[in-house]
Amino acid sequence: MAKIVVDGTEVDVPPEYTLLQACEAAGAEIPRFCYHERLSVAGNCRMCLVDVKGAPKPVASCAQQVKDQRPGPNGEPPEIITKSDKVKAARNGVMEFLLINHPLDCPICDQGGECDLQDQAMAYGRPTSRYDENKRAVEDKTMGPLVKTVMTRCIQCTRCVRFATEVAGVPELGAIGRGEDMEITTYLEASLTSELSANVVDLCPVGALTSKPYAFNARPWELKKTETIDVMDALGSNIRVDARGIEVLRALPKINEEINEEWLSDKSRHAVDGLKRQRLDTPYLKSGGSLKPVAWPEALGALADRLKGDASRIGAIAGDLVSAEGMKAALDVLRGLGVANTDCRQDGAVIAIESPATDPLGRAGVRGRVNTHFAGRLGGALLQSAIDFGTLAAAQSLSSSSVIIAGPALQAGTSQLVGPPPKPTLSVQQGAKISVLVARDLEFAPVEADQ
Repeated sequence: MAKIVVDGTEVDVPPEYTLLQACEAAGAEIPRFCYHERLSVAGNCRMCLVDVKGAPKPVASCAQQVKDQRPGPNGEPPEIITKSDKVKAARNGVMEFLLINHPLDCPICDQGGECDLQDQAMAYGRPTSRYDENKRAVEDKTMGPLVKTVMTRCIQCTRCVRFATEVAGVPELGAIGRGEDMEITTYLEASLTSELSANVVDLCPVGALTSKPYAFNARPWELKKTETIDVMDALGSNIRVDARGIEVLRALPKINEEINEEWLSDKSRHAVDGLKRQRLDTPYLKSGGSLKPVAWPEALGALADRLKGDASRIGAIAGDLVSAEGMKAALDVLRGLGVANTDCRQDGAVIAIESPATDPLGRAGVRGRVNTHFAGRLGGALLQSAIDFGTLAAAQSLSSSSVIIAGPALQAGTSQLVGPPPKPTLSVQQGAKISVLVARDLEFAPVEADQ
């Protein structure tokens, strides 16, 4: 450990710490725009200036390490001052330069209320501007359907550039021009292709990069924040869901060093759109070759009629996003009807069987590796409880004589509902999920794997 004095307080910190980290360890607040704990050091904004005893001018605390500081003449630890008049004047000047070309967009900016520039301008800036010249304007860039750009607001901190290169691994962002002409842009005006692209919205300290689907939806002080776990993939990322009333508006990452650090995939971030768009929120009954909306009593009556048939010709497949309570309730109903055909793998995954005498569904005499997903000839009886994929259009092409689709649904997906062959199968496309699907006269055939 190395000793360093910050505003008269001596602290022990690792020698690899930057001066900024050492100051924070001592309880001092250091403003910054370009510095980020998980990205390389750029030293662009100069907002983190501190006064190092013996140095001729303030230094950028993010770019110097504790081990590189010179001790005092008698071996005293290096001394840093964060609240001197020199430091205050330096930060005040830097903030004034940052605001010279920054537009007064706060009333219409989606970053309002959670903007680092707003907060630090209040704490370290001047009460009025002395700049009376024309501000520069920068053309907005096209970065895809998820990231909205207003590049006139950009302060060239390069956080987005470093994230794309160092974390996402796709160097699609860069800077062109020098000085006042510097701009952040994508190469050849192409959209971002990374599945982590929307994280640049969280990283941007100003309103240059904001969420395009969330644009003009709400202000942060209107939202109720709930911490939860993402279920869109197997990572289990920690997230925060923001809602206004009963409407979920956005999902943001929550810091968890062991799992997702502070990043979130685009799928997890924008899956909340499925809560209010393309949802199946009413029952549909297939009649005369097309799906027609019906009342719940009629739908439940048709469902009951289909479940009165031969139990050996009825099966259930549980979706990936079904709650444990929902699966248990569906299982109890099916077992009560004498239905033994149940599974949870919509894609017909092949798994190893622990016991050679019994497969996971309890059928005796099955040995080795077996595909226990039932191949189906459409026109049969299939109950799917809260399955997590499917579209209304796909269901309309189902060849069975009667179908019920009911909601609500949550999220889109891609797979096949029934498989492997024989065909025809229900091809599932991007869209709203099917919560319950009932078909008629389906013949189940366990398919043994090739190996």
